[in-house]
Formats: sequence, structure tokens, C-alpha cells
Amino acid sequence: MTQSLAAAGTAAGQLAEFVLAGDLARPARLTVPDLLAWPQHQAQVAFECATSGTQHHRFTGPLLHDVLTDAGPAFDPVRRKDRLRFLIAVRGADGHHALLTWAEIDPDFGRAPVLLAVTLDGSPLDRAGAQLVLPQDRCGARHISGINAIRVDGGYTA
Repeated sequence: MTQSLAAAGTAAGQLAEFVLAGDLARPARLTVPDLLAWPQHQAQVAFECATSGTQHHRFTGPLLHDVLTDAGPAFDPVRRKDRLRFLIAVRGADGHHALLTWAEIDPDFGRAPVLLAVTLDGSPLDRAGAQLVLPQDRCGARHISGINAIRVDGGYTA
């Protein structure tokens, strides 16, 4: 974590955090400065917003896959297809929800570069909270601002 981001968040007020829970060996509470521990990726994103037209933004942050893998998802690593039954639910502070599958973000399958953004257009998101960013989506409906919970669920059965 860089001191400048941590100091800026502390000086300006409480850091936003989110809960990482579900079928994980290491559930956690994470802040934007915590997310700086993972390799950072950048995405230039253009998406259509139903209320304000096309939006263009630059986001940086770790890959969702990296953060969730570090939390130890409860799938059987020997059975490659076991991870395909896992769902990822993301909720924002405003009540907005999005659902993804593990296969979307897994490098062996969809390999979508989904970010947990720590900056938006160069501005840190320490107080506002991390954002879910799906650069491949044409529509911005699955972009979640101010994430307050991510739940990994492997109990889904057809």
C-alpha cells in the first residue's frame, strides 16, 4: 500500500470497505488500499449508459480473479470443471447488484479482465469504495460503484 493513498483516505475520513465472503478459505474485509497489494491493471473503458449516453473512463486496479483466488475459493483444484459451478455476487452501497460466473474470469475459460478498480480517471476511490469494472461489457449496467460485498457461492446446482 502506498502511503499517499492511505494518508489521503485517512485525512479525508473513513475508508470504504467491502466484505469478501462465501465459499472461501479466507474471507476478508478489504479497503481500496488493501487492493493495492495485488498487481495493478489499467483499462480504458467506453460503455453505454441508459441515462447519460456513452461514458469514457480509465480505471486501475487488481483483477477480480487474483483477489478471489487469494481468498481460497472452495473448489477442488484437481477437478478443473469444479470451479464452473461457482457464482460471484457483487453488491454496491446503492443496492445495485451484479452476478458473474467463475468461468467468466478464469484464465482457463472466459479470461475476462474484470477489475476491482482503485482509481477512476486517476482519482483514488479510497472513500467512495472500489468499483467492479467489466471492460468487455458494451453496457455499463454491471459496473458497480462503492462495492460493499462480494460473495462467492459454489452451492449452485442445476
